[in-house]
Amino acid sequence: MNAFFKVLTVATLLTAASVRADEAHSDKKAKPYPLKTCVVSGEEISDKGGMKPHSFVHEGQEIKLCCKSCLKDFNKDPKKYVKKIEEAAKKDGKK
Repeated sequence: MNAFFKVLTVATLLTAASVRADEAHSDKKAKPYPLKTCVVSGEEISDKGGMKPHSFVHEGQEIKLCCKSCLKDFNKDPKKYVKKIEEAAKKDGKK
C-alpha cells in the first residue's frame, strides 16, 4: 500500500510540472490560423450542423479543426498539416 502512495505522489508531481511547462509556453502568441476550413477534412469551421469546432496550439501555430475527431488524423502526421497551414498563410500574405 505504501508503494501505491509513492507512485501516486510521483505521478501528481509530474502532472503538475507538465502543466507549469505548458503555462510557461502559453505566454508566447501563436501564429493565427489562416484558413476558413479544417486543414484535415476540408470542412467549413462552424458550429452549425451539430459539430463543435476544436482549436489548439501546436508548436506555436494555432490549429482549428471542424471537430475534435479530426485531431486523431492531425496527430498521425502533424507536419503534413502544419505545412498546408504555412502554405496558406504565405498565399494569404501575397494578396
